[in-house]
Amino acid sequence: MYLSSRRRPLEFGSKVSARLAHPYRDLDVIDTRAPRFNQAVIGTLALVAFLTGWWPLLGLLALQFALGLTLGRRFCLPCLAYFELVQPRLGEGELEDARAPRFANTIGLVVLTAATVAHAAGLHTLGWALALLVAALALLAAVTGFCTGCEIYRLGARLRGIGHGELRRVDPADVGITGDAATETVVQFTHPLCSECHTLERRLRDAGRTVVTVDVRGRPDLARKYGIGIVPTAVAVDAAGIVTARLA
Repeated sequence: MYLSSRRRPLEFGSKVSARLAHPYRDLDVIDTRAPRFNQAVIGTLALVAFLTGWWPLLGLLALQFALGLTLGRRFCLPCLAYFELVQPRLGEGELEDARAPRFANTIGLVVLTAATVAHAAGLHTLGWALALLVAALALLAAVTGFCTGCEIYRLGARLRGIGHGELRRVDPADVGITGDAATETVVQFTHPLCSECHTLERRLRDAGRTVVTVDVRGRPDLARKYGIGIVPTAVAVDAAGIVTARLA
């Protein structure tokens, strides 16, 4: 499912003038560069805290995570720096489902809070071990794009969803598959701002597959019904809606 509207101009007066997702309103997707920028900032500052021995900085980083997760990206200083200073100059990157990076931030909040509490209790070795764990994983994500928290989220989503074998049938009436369909149909759960979703759909159609899309933003009831924790998710079904293959 593709957006019918044109890409919206960036509002920050930059040379790059195209954007699909508004950073502070379209919260179910995120520019893939934004989490990596955030991880770079968090990892660097956690390392600075260790090198200087100023452990209260870990508490400030935890507070930043908490504010961003509860009040939104406008209250997250690294997010503001990326969307106000970096994105206007580089342009919008690929868009992804925001749930996995959000879960990773939640893990960061928990570990940094634990590190701060450990320092406050005088358990400095434990506190620095947790701080260095955050720094290492955050900088790994920033440099390589491999986000441990995101992978934990996706693994959990697969265990809850199709990876657990629960998606065995899609009701044809839910997705508009006609009862007399003679050919196999691909049902793709997608999001209108998800770049990977568009790429997958294009690849499937180019391969001659019949694709029916389900917008999880417009139909959250179907996302809940079928346990969709990750987009894109695509399955091949027969005329009765029985899943014959898992494609993505």
